[in-house]
Amino acid sequence: MHKSLVALAALTTLACSAVQAQTANYAIDPTHTFATFEISHLGASVNRGRFDKKEGSVQLDKTAKTGKVELTIDIASITTGVEPFDKHLQSAEIFDAAKFPTAKFVGNKFTFEGDKVVSVAGDLTLKGKTLPVTFKANQFACYQNPMLKREVCGGDFETTIDRTQFGLDYGVPFGITKTVSIVAQIEAIKQ
Repeated sequence: MHKSLVALAALTTLACSAVQAQTANYAIDPTHTFATFEISHLGASVNRGRFDKKEGSVQLDKTAKTGKVELTIDIASITTGVEPFDKHLQSAEIFDAAKFPTAKFVGNKFTFEGDKVVSVAGDLTLKGKTLPVTFKANQFACYQNPMLKREVCGGDFETTIDRTQFGLDYGVPFGITKTVSIVAQIEAIKQ
């Protein structure tokens, strides 16, 4: 009986090691990763902006079809192409970048179709509030980067949020929509 338990423990350890060996670690490539947003401006046009400073990591196990992504965004790096608008977005009226300098997404529920990631669900934190969101993949692929000589995985992901759930209430009383589209273009380099 004792030998059976030892053998079972050894097999379990080997199985766990084999499963862990399938998980690959990737570092977010800041030159190919952007978080952008779109919000209707009183039904007349669409305001767009992006955050230029970001960092994060991805763990991906293609065999087990699991993963985890962590992406942190520097709120003060927001850019719309109009500096006064950028300052207003950073102000206490909207994002309050001084008090809440970062936004963060942590996703750990990956959905695959075949070998393609089709969505990532997790938690988005904005202005100190954390709520569940799901980013749908518009496209996803892994490829061997010819310059880096390493695998790179990435895609374009999008979601729509009700910004008021995060305390981003500016302009709602005079007609600016609550709905904001977020698009995350992410590429990560295998480490």
